[in-house]
Amino acid sequence: MRVTRSVIPNLFTLANLFCGFAAIVDAFAGNISRAAALVVLAGVFDMLDGVVARITKSTSEFGVELDSLCDAVSFGVAPSAMLYVAFFHSWGSWGLLISAAPALTGVLRLARFNVQLTSMEDKLYFRGMPIPAGAFTLVSFLYFWRNAEFLSPEQHPWVAAVVTLVTSLAMVSTIKYDNIPRPSLRSFRQRPVVFSVFFAGIVATVWTGGRALFPFMALYLVGGAIRHLTMFLRDRSDRDDSVEEDDPDPFTM
Repeated sequence: MRVTRSVIPNLFTLANLFCGFAAIVDAFAGNISRAAALVVLAGVFDMLDGVVARITKSTSEFGVELDSLCDAVSFGVAPSAMLYVAFFHSWGSWGLLISAAPALTGVLRLARFNVQLTSMEDKLYFRGMPIPAGAFTLVSFLYFWRNAEFLSPEQHPWVAAVVTLVTSLAMVSTIKYDNIPRPSLRSFRQRPVVFSVFFAGIVATVWTGGRALFPFMALYLVGGAIRHLTMFLRDRSDRDDSVEEDDPDPFTM
């Protein structure tokens, strides 16, 4: 068997998958905190495999497909398992369906991305919320906010259901979401505002021991939707203004 440079980034991708599998095992063992940490660690490996692939110049269609398969487990099935154990196991069939929503919509999101992929270059925007961002939104809510004191115990599952469904719909929507900018001077010059917001979010998340992650991800989710709606209304207004009235028909005057 010939060993190529692509083995290195693929090992990071498989580490992502292993973390996702371990998170599922921990979730059904009732260790939600460790499962959440493993999903975050899977996200780190998911980011590193792309970085390493570009450094070693070993990006390939095989790597893209492998990455999607691993992402489906780590950022789709694992958060769904965590949601089921933490909130929805007592809701019967409805609980099973709601908790499965991130896995179902996440897989659809990945399939659409792969079909529409035209190059290996980084994109500035994604159509629909990326599945790792969706997983981080759900996992950060589970880890830090599922026992929020300002909510009664009876309200926690209902709030979780809303967060789960909104996040799932965002993944299969056509809303444009920013790609995470690379830590480079070029990325800063290209999109200074986006770069600064992401950098501030990372600093706030580290500073607060992770508690700021869910508010930041919620801002990412809602902010993308607001921008999409604003651009839609502006484009619609521009089209309306550019339409000229029809000349009167002389034969009907």
